[in-house]
Parts: sequence; structure tokens; C-alpha cells
Amino acid sequence: MYILHIALGGCLTFPTVRYGITEDTGGHIAYLLGAVAGQAKRTDVDRVDIVTRAFDDPELGTDHAHPVQTIGPKSRILRLVTENRQYLAKAALAAERPALERAFADLIRRMGRKPDVIHAHFSDAAMTVRPTAARYGIPLVYTPHSLGIDKLTCLADADRGELAHRIAEEREALGAAGAVIVSSRDEAERQVEAYDVDVAAGVHRVAPGIRLPDAPAGTAAASALVDPYLTDRTRPMILAVARPVVRKNLIGLLRAYADHPTLRHRANLVILAGQRGDGITQNAESRAVIDALLREAGRPELAGRVALPPRHVWKVVPQLYRLAASRGGVFVNPALHEPFGLTLLEAARCGLPVVATREGGPSDILDTIGHGTLVDPTDTAAIGAAIDALISDRTAWQRAASAARRNRQAFDWNRWADRVQRIYTEFHRPRRSFARPRHLLACDIDGTLTGDMDGAHRFGAWVARNRQIPFAVATGRSVVEARNVLHDWSLPEPDIFITAVGTELHLRRTDGRFRLCHDYAAHLHDGWDRDAAWRILSSSHLEMQPPVEQRRWKLACYGSPRDAELLRERFRRSGVAVRIVASHGNLIDILAPNGGKAAAVAAAAQQFGLGLGDCITAGDSGNDSDMLVAAGLGILVANARPEMATLDGGSIYRADAPHAAGILEGLAYLGLVREEPKTRHAGVPA
Repeated sequence: MYILHIALGGCLTFPTVRYGITEDTGGHIAYLLGAVAGQAKRTDVDRVDIVTRAFDDPELGTDHAHPVQTIGPKSRILRLVTENRQYLAKAALAAERPALERAFADLIRRMGRKPDVIHAHFSDAAMTVRPTAARYGIPLVYTPHSLGIDKLTCLADADRGELAHRIAEEREALGAAGAVIVSSRDEAERQVEAYDVDVAAGVHRVAPGIRLPDAPAGTAAASALVDPYLTDRTRPMILAVARPVVRKNLIGLLRAYADHPTLRHRANLVILAGQRGDGITQNAESRAVIDALLREAGRPELAGRVALPPRHVWKVVPQLYRLAASRGGVFVNPALHEPFGLTLLEAARCGLPVVATREGGPSDILDTIGHGTLVDPTDTAAIGAAIDALISDRTAWQRAASAARRNRQAFDWNRWADRVQRIYTEFHRPRRSFARPRHLLACDIDGTLTGDMDGAHRFGAWVARNRQIPFAVATGRSVVEARNVLHDWSLPEPDIFITAVGTELHLRRTDGRFRLCHDYAAHLHDGWDRDAAWRILSSSHLEMQPPVEQRRWKLACYGSPRDAELLRERFRRSGVAVRIVASHGNLIDILAPNGGKAAAVAAAAQQFGLGLGDCITAGDSGNDSDMLVAAGLGILVANARPEMATLDGGSIYRADAPHAAGILEGLAYLGLVREEPKTRHAGVPA
């Protein structure tokens, strides 16, 4: 496979990137180089190149004028040459778009072998390559990196017009891409969906890896960079590394430190906020942030306690993480919103505990690694308290540092490349067709398909051989998270996704893309008053599930089966129509009255001219009950939860085998698998 990445902004070169030399030379470049390194190692990848823009500015480095630059035996940087040879900030690239489109079209035309996939980074790159990709029938993949819709709250009115244009372009890029690859659940399930484009089923959350430069051992260079600013170098070191933009909230961090007397006397603060000085390109926003940081750092009580180095080389960054760890410090990402948070992975690689914003991707990272604390970025007192708690409690600090070293392997560019390769391959895989199926199989995921790897592999092999029965998953998860679980268990992608407890039905179109079934959505909308349901639920004093679990036709909270009964009565008295589903002993879902897994399975079956009586369903918990009872055969796997012990009605096959093996057992009972069930089960017609 030949993979072609494209990213137009910033100073992209290899091997030495001068991060922070311009406001657009940031984390996306580390992402690109890490991705290419992972992909180039694969035997099924023949070549992987990056396309960027050529410019001639010796102060920014002479590499950027070269049309071709070698990265490795299978990878290069290819630069688009236009008449305008000046460096252009991202905001100024729009005027250059026609010339870049022509240059890219000419590059592809001259290639003997065309790319098998084009992977665009940021919307400007996606829209630049879109005409050429369409002309040659090359699949287009889009990674937004940082979506504009969340920046509206961080900008003055004067800057909103430019951002509105960017948001419109991002909306168009989302709709044009065959697949969208993001890093966090927040990006996938909140930010992308805020654009109101029907692409949820084409979004994939793939965690990136960690990429730090090879740096000299020890911490000498880092000490030389920051210690001249500090009077007591033995104090714990609070470290932040971020571009000087409002959204990164570096001023909030400095104020949190300054306003916490104990922390101020106990620790030093080091902020690496890009580069500044002669030869450095800065926009008005970055200049304003730097000026504010310097003013705050100039407070008399902070003398000798704060370091704001004006320049650095990238190779010193790993040493800074090491230095902070060796001094018992913490890394802080206080961003008002962080799409992912690669710096938190870099800190983990060096065994450095973190305090991070709860807004955006860091929650995914800390859920996985567990090397720190999440905070409200608007609460400076909470930021200061969280930092002080980690620094002052050595047991907690050691626990976080150990978690960083133990779990950092979860984020790896080779794993990223493996997952993304499967996404690319889907473009070239023929859609499964079913002439006149007699059945539809719909299976819950967690605890039903998953739980036993051997059973999962056997089930996947059966799906691969089967050409007569469409396969659907019916899960409480979002479509993005459902895909991730299926991948983790090496389970096949289904022909139909039923997600969010039967309130979202995603069907595969003739072009291979999944899209929301609008007929089913309209059916759910009928009689559903989400605002009224939200008000009742909010006043119930039950703990709400995270925001990403609140969907268009589903609300979710925590509570016992008894809480669910009380909630049903409350809704009944209010006259607001809903379906309430309790499962797993502590989960409650409030659905549109026409929703549920049974309703979604029925709508999916209609696509094949089938009814619920023609369907086979499999599950293990309370949110599977309706589809198990309503189907022609409901397979209850042996590991079913206690709440299912009294399940009655319909044709229920109670399998002896757990998880996916139990599904195969039920299919064998119907003669659809060449295996024999161990016994005949009560409740199933002879």
C-alpha cells in the first residue's frame, strides 16, 4: 500500500523540527512523524510520504525550500512549490489554496503509482486534495487535530469571522472524507457531532503514540536552560510545555501557582511557551499571551521561582521531563480544552506525574495510564490544590509515577499504524451482499461477543464464512467505541451498527460508508421531548453518566433497579413519554419512547424484507431483554447477569457456553453452525 499524508501549515522537516518557531509548528508535526514511522515499519506498506508546502525563508531553515527530503528507505517529505515562496501562517493559506490545489494535482498526475489512500491533516489540507482525490478515485481520510468549534469561547468578537470560515470548511471536510480519524472520545462524540454532519459512523478513535527526540542522557541541558532563573533548584519542579495561545491557559496556571502560598514556597514553576525573540514568527495572540506571562511572572513574590525560557531546542524537552521527575515535580496541562494531549504521553514516558484539564482528551489518557489528576481548568484554586497534593504526598506521587512507567505502552505508534491500516483496508474491501437472507443476527458486544478470546475468534471465523445471514451488533456504546472494542477483540466489523441502546441505527450504503438511518431517526423523534426528559432526570438527584454518554435520543445516569422503578413512576406522573432500561445493577438509560434494541433490530430487519420473528438475537444483560424476547430466537449466553435469571417470554435459548461460544451454540441449535448444542433448553420450541 502507498499512503500519502498531507499537512500544509508549520515548519515540517526531518529529523530536527524547531517546535514553536512559528505558531503553527506544534504537536501535529510530532503526530505526523510518529505516524509515518509506525507505518513505514509495516510489511504491507510499500511507501508512506508526507506532502507539505515549500517556502524559502532561511531564518526558518533551508530544508523547507527543497521539493523532496528523505525520511527513511520508505518515506519522504514532498513539498508543493508555488509562485509564492514566503512562509505563510495557517490563517493566510486560504488565498494560496488555488495554487496549492494545482500543485497537488500536478504532483499526483506525475506519479507513476498513485496513492492507495490520502490522509489529510486539518481541513485546509483535506479541501486542497479533495478534487484530485475524487478525480482519481483515491479514498480520502481526514484527521482534524484541533477543531475550531470549541475555540469560539476563547476568542474576541473580532476574531470570530475568520473562525466561522474555518468551521464551515471543517464541516465540509467532515462530510467529504471517507473516514475521520481522531484521538479522543471528546473529539469523536462531542466535537465532531457538534458540526451536525452525518458522519458519526465514519469516525474512528485511534490513540496515537509517544514520540520524543533522541536526547543526551541525564538532565544537564535542561538544568542549564532553566536553573539560571531559579534561586533554589532543589525544590520540586512544576513543568508546562505548550504553545502560547489563550486556549492553553498558561496564564491560568501561572496565577494558580502565584495564588497558592504553600505551593509557591514549596515548588518552582517552569513554562516552555514556544519560542520568542529575533527570527521567531509570532501572531498577535501569541504575543499577547507571552506579554501576559511575563507580566505575571514579574510579580515580586515570584522572583527566583519562575522560569520562562525564550528559546530551546526540541532535544532538551525529554530532559526537562526527566529533570522534573528527578526533582519530584509534576507536569501540568491546564488547557481550557485539549483535543488530545500528547504532552501527557511524553510526561508518562519519563515517569512524570501529571495534573491535566478534564476538558477533552486528557480524560482518555488518564483513564488508561492513571498517572495523575484531572481538574477544572477554569478553577485556578483547584489547579493549585491538585499540584500541591501530588507534590506534598510522596506516596501518591510514587503511585502516579509507577503507573506512568507501567501503562505508557498503551500508546504506541505501531499500534496506531495497525488500527489505521485496517481502516484504510476497508476502502478496498467489497461490501457484503445478501440476496434473500432468511435471518438477521444481532449481538450485544460487552460480555456477549467479548469475554473469551477463543470464542471471539471462532465467531469471527463463522462470520467470515457466512454469506447468508447479515450480522449486526446491538450495544449501549457509541458507534466509535463499539468499533474500538470489536478491534481489540479481533471481531469483524458488522453489516449494521445498532448503538446507544437501540437509539441509533447505522446502515452501510452502497459506497461502503455507514450512515444514520434517517427513517428510524424520524421514528424516534416522534413523541420524544428530550428537554423535558432532561429536566426530570436532572432533578432526580441521581448521578449523571459522563457527557459523552448523553445522546440525541438517550440520556443516561447511574442507579439501582429500585432507582429505575422510582424514575419510571416519576416520568409516568409527569406525562413525559420515555422508555427506561436498567442494566448491570447500576446503569439506567432513558430512551425515546420508540427506542430500544428490539425496535432497532426490527428496523434493521426491514432493510432485508424480514420481521422480528426472522431475527436471532444474543445478549447477557438488562438492556438486551427486549430484543431477546421479541426475536424469533433469543440466545442468552451462560455468563448472563443475575438480572436476566427471570427473563421470560418468546423463544429463549439458554446456552451452556459463555460469551461468543454461547452464540455459536445457539446458532448450532438452529443448524446454522456445524456444532451441536450440549442440551435442549427449556423455553425453546422442540
